[in-house]
Amino acid sequence: MKLLVYGAGVCGSLFAARLHEAGHDVSLLARGERLASLRRHGVQLAEGDSPAVRRVPVPVVEHPAGAYDLTAVVVRTHQVDAVLESLAGLEGDVLFLHNWAAGAEPLGAAIGHERVLLGFPTLGGTMDGDIVRHRATTFLTSRVPMPIGEPDGRTTPRLERIVREFRTAGIRARAEPRMDAWLRTHAAFEVPLGQAAHAAGGPAALAGDPDAVRGMLHLIRQNLATMPTPPVPRAFAALRTLPEGLLVALLRRFLRSPTAAYSGLSDTSPATAAELARQAEQMRAHTKAP
Repeated sequence: MKLLVYGAGVCGSLFAARLHEAGHDVSLLARGERLASLRRHGVQLAEGDSPAVRRVPVPVVEHPAGAYDLTAVVVRTHQVDAVLESLAGLEGDVLFLHNWAAGAEPLGAAIGHERVLLGFPTLGGTMDGDIVRHRATTFLTSRVPMPIGEPDGRTTPRLERIVREFRTAGIRARAEPRMDAWLRTHAAFEVPLGQAAHAAGGPAALAGDPDAVRGMLHLIRQNLATMPTPPVPRAFAALRTLPEGLLVALLRRFLRSPTAAYSGLSDTSPATAAELARQAEQMRAHTKAP
């Protein structure tokens, strides 16, 4: 399978490096200074605060061209519209791996409905200059699957093939029949969490303000209540039923953890604010009336 990873941020870089190291025919698309760095040094990876940096010589391209069996789009939510035009001229299936609560319809309208798959990257980290600092793999994080699904929920031969290819690279992919609901559930949780962390200056700072965490939890509960379908996975329903005090304590513990530190929650850039705003806009367009 010939693969193109469209987007060389944290998740795209980690994803492409994993595939390349497993022997897959993969290219990573990047632009500007990021492209120049990748051409000089490859994808540079470090675990947490470790001074040890590993370089993975993933082939890089500046423009998508030719035929790919699969293009994995790993960009921010508010950048997708700009990407769609270039994808329309490519051949092959397109897997959108990012925060997205607008469903498959606008994606398919731009590039062809038959080409679209939805998913979410479970890889995480932060950028330290040109180095991707990723969280250490623990028993818990190693058990979290990367969900991938067809927009209509079918288990198709192409979905099975993609899941199989990713698993050979050590990526714990799993076919998810309710991928659209999964993404909307994630947005219902992630948008209040991300906005609160952004406003506080990072997850650790947010953990130090229990009132802010409590307000964030109220917004998460409101979002889950206005979803047109039950949450996926079902475990997210517990955010509406468990005692507030218990949930606030658990959320504060998570916000202090290395998992939160080496995740998008630590990115307080304007790009993060723009992405969260776009997700919130998508959610408002796909919620039931109160």
